[in-house]
Amino acid sequence: MIPVETDRVVIVGAGLAALYAALRLAPRPVVMISPDPLGQGASSAWAQGGVAAAMDPLDSSGAHARDTVLAGAGTVDADVARMVTAEARAHILNLTTLGTPFDRTGDGGYVLSREAAHSFARVVRVKGDQAGAEIMRALIAAVRAAPSVQVLEGMIATGLLTDGATVTGLRVARADGSEAVGILAPAVLLAGGGSGGLYAVTTNPPRIRGQVIGMAARAGALIDDAEFVQFHPTAIACDEDPAPLATEALRGEGAVLINRRGERFMAAIHPDAELAPRDIVARAIYAQTQAGLGPMLDTRDCIGARLPDQFPAVAAACARAGIDPVQRPIPVAAAAHYHMGGIAVDDRGRASLARLWVSGEASSTGLHGANRLASNGLLEALVFARICAEDIAATLPPSSEAAPLRLPGLAPAAQPEPALVTRLRRAMTDGAGVVRDGAGLRRTLREIAGIEAAQPGCEALLNMTATATLICAAALLREESRGAHCRSDFPDAAPVARRSRLTLAEATAIRAGLQPETT
Repeated sequence: MIPVETDRVVIVGAGLAALYAALRLAPRPVVMISPDPLGQGASSAWAQGGVAAAMDPLDSSGAHARDTVLAGAGTVDADVARMVTAEARAHILNLTTLGTPFDRTGDGGYVLSREAAHSFARVVRVKGDQAGAEIMRALIAAVRAAPSVQVLEGMIATGLLTDGATVTGLRVARADGSEAVGILAPAVLLAGGGSGGLYAVTTNPPRIRGQVIGMAARAGALIDDAEFVQFHPTAIACDEDPAPLATEALRGEGAVLINRRGERFMAAIHPDAELAPRDIVARAIYAQTQAGLGPMLDTRDCIGARLPDQFPAVAAACARAGIDPVQRPIPVAAAAHYHMGGIAVDDRGRASLARLWVSGEASSTGLHGANRLASNGLLEALVFARICAEDIAATLPPSSEAAPLRLPGLAPAAQPEPALVTRLRRAMTDGAGVVRDGAGLRRTLREIAGIEAAQPGCEALLNMTATATLICAAALLREESRGAHCRSDFPDAAPVARRSRLTLAEATAIRAGLQPETT
């Protein structure tokens, strides 16, 4: 492989963090690696709730930080929480300037929704459930107009190039399958999403299957808190893959959870009922499903006929499934939604490998802890995109010119076998899902090893299995229940909260050391 050299900063991904960082780096030339056309295939565009920010004069960033720490079940970095929440208002104002049409009140203020575990209504939204799509639309327009940004659509990163502990570039291939070509670059920013698609039931776009975390791990990067995967409690149970989302804002408006008997079940589980932290609601939904009680979200009394206008994405998903939420409750299920863990970064967004920065869901900043506070995901992406962009600019020599990157023709190559991907997703749901135990995690690790061996050398598959291995190994080592990590064989939280840190080599050694399953 003869690498191609560029003076541009390479940004992997095309979601909120990637777009925002590209704009913040201007006029420094960058090249974005995007598997799909901009605006398609990124989790950010699918985000319904909005961005959490203390915009009400009666609210404060300090209260927002306290809610973040409390929701995170003991493992949030309080300094990071204070820093991120303090910036929130400025980013909302900046997005407004860029053209995001946030919902406004008659006097010009921002319409604010309350979501689970927030002590205040502080989620800034667009058209009810269109925040992600509208923010992305505004950023994409700005990126398209920025002469410093080159976008390579239809390309996917498959691996990092390193010189010891320093990243020197990456390998990319066509998203529809080709041999990889190496790109040598002065800096790499990974902003390519999380891991939800490793599960059979997920709200994430199809390509979001842990590849970015996996490629960093395969290069030797440290991975923090891999076991903490958040399951959204109200994915619409309609056999779509991915599952459409019934935004938490519906519960903020007063929607209630019932089962097929018509019984509300959250009030007996938590004093905040439907607005309890997501991990608690997700486990309650999961328990109702396992018991055959058909959990549902009832919006009829609180929203009723206003739902199609106020929450068009939810209404459209219901229409596709033949559900009329004005007349009957919406069937729901817990679905893999957000990865709190990821590539370990410091307060400058730097990974453990030199010349590698990470922002967005692929990173682990310490903000989310064991259980992400609702609508903090987009906020973290904005803040750390800014941090990464400024640190990259401060690290590299000044530059405002670079030739566009030209890639050679690429020969076709094998894609991951669909049957193996399906097998991996089912194994993760069965053994590393909402409720876990040691036997299931060990069984899943053995299954991952078998999947990996069935198609050796396929980088895209190896990236997926690397992240899956890290999730399961970290979950096996955490012999307690905390936040989104629930072990039925260790139901109590340990007396001292701690974060986890693993390399892929350590996780693979755990997998390799497992005894064969006996019958």
